[in-house]
Amino acid sequence: MLSGKLAIVTGGTRGIGQAIALELQNKGAEVLITGTQSNFSPKNNFRYFGVDFSDRKATLEFVAMLREVEPDILINNAGINKIMAFDEIPLEDFDKVQQINQYAPFLLCQAVIPKMKEKAWGRIVNICSIWGKISKEYRASYSTSKFALDGMTSALSAEVSQYGILANCVSPGFIDTELTRSVLGENGINKLLSQVPVGRMGSVEEIAKFVVWLSSKENTYITGQNIAIDGGFTRV
Repeated sequence: MLSGKLAIVTGGTRGIGQAIALELQNKGAEVLITGTQSNFSPKNNFRYFGVDFSDRKATLEFVAMLREVEPDILINNAGINKIMAFDEIPLEDFDKVQQINQYAPFLLCQAVIPKMKEKAWGRIVNICSIWGKISKEYRASYSTSKFALDGMTSALSAEVSQYGILANCVSPGFIDTELTRSVLGENGINKLLSQVPVGRMGSVEEIAKFVVWLSSKENTYITGQNIAIDGGFTRV
């Protein structure tokens, strides 16, 4: 399905990013993942590049490398969230969230597009969030970054789809990861699930399978979209 394709997955060492990387590999792609650790040893024969996207110099070095390796598929998954009252957000925290969640994906997209145009084929999936479709209290920094990522993807798709490059956002809802369980706890999870029509959290595999389908040759006509995988949460 993806034999001969090189895929980049940022934030691919755990959770959703790791599941996407595994699914891409299962479909035949060569996969390069990023993480913040410099000495991380990835499993499953992934190639690995350590980069902290809050560091602009390190980000630009990674961008230069991307221009050389010429990926066919880019999955911008790396991101951070800082929950804080609006009038208490330090400027440096707000800037860091934008740097990682919005500025880095912008630069990475810029880096891969020229070669994708030459090949007349490419797939870009930016991992957004339900908090980039709706929002709630204490999410100002995060929602700002994710709404911006959605807008950037829409504009990007309008420019590059004619070259065979399809760009979309996928917005996960409440996904069953170690991080989700540690942050919310069982009581918090149970309260959330009462608001999700499907009545459960999603799995990383459910996100990964759809992201990889969007990244594949089977997707020939979906571009510029922000698709929520959230058990119906944002529609009620």
